[in-house]
Amino acid sequence: MRMYANLWNADDWATRGGRVKTDWSGAPFTASFRNINIDGCVHTNGRSSCSTNKPSSSWYTQQMDATSQARLEWVQKNYMIYTYCTDTEKFPQGVPSECATSV
Repeated sequence: MRMYANLWNADDWATRGGRVKTDWSGAPFTASFRNINIDGCVHTNGRSSCSTNKPSSSWYTQQMDATSQARLEWVQKNYMIYTYCTDTEKFPQGVPSECATSV
């Protein structure tokens, strides 16, 4: 299994609709990963490869309580600059299917 990461110039859509430009003066950029442990699942045709036999204490089954949900919503409202799940200009035919997935 491999993991890839990349940077791309999304100035025209991902930075407040192009109003905030990326500062490329710091290029070239370097990223590194240390002690990374990925426990991933493959989603195909709406089905997950993740086992449903995880113990109830597993992070797979954890849910946010009302206080945590309210905190997350506050952070999103006050700090989140962009989410493609609400970008109807980029996706005039409808946002990607993962945007409809409730977590």
